[in-house]
Amino acid sequence: MQDFRDLQVWQKAHLLVLDVYVLCQQLPDAERYGLTSQLRRAAVSIPANIAEGRGRHTDKDFAHFLQIALGSAFEVEYYIQLAFDLNYIEAQTHQTLTEAVNEVKKLLIRFLTTLTMLH
Repeated sequence: MQDFRDLQVWQKAHLLVLDVYVLCQQLPDAERYGLTSQLRRAAVSIPANIAEGRGRHTDKDFAHFLQIALGSAFEVEYYIQLAFDLNYIEAQTHQTLTEAVNEVKKLLIRFLTTLTMLH
């Protein structure tokens, strides 16, 4: 069984989490239990679900966890948009993070499509 850390989609998702943690340090203290908490939780969920799914015994189970990861990626995209709309982050940060999350979404969709085509 392939180590989850060898998967490009996991690597990109992990880098996204690291970027999200940097972003969260810039958010107002008032958001500690709101946006900051939700954004971190959703971001961490992406590579965590990829890793958990990789440990499952069937492609069907793996695909289920990839779908959860994809949902979390869409959630992260929304929280990034919200942070921008609330003027918590600059346009360049918004663009960079949106591009990163879109890359992760693209890789997840590609992986899901491949798994689905195998069965």
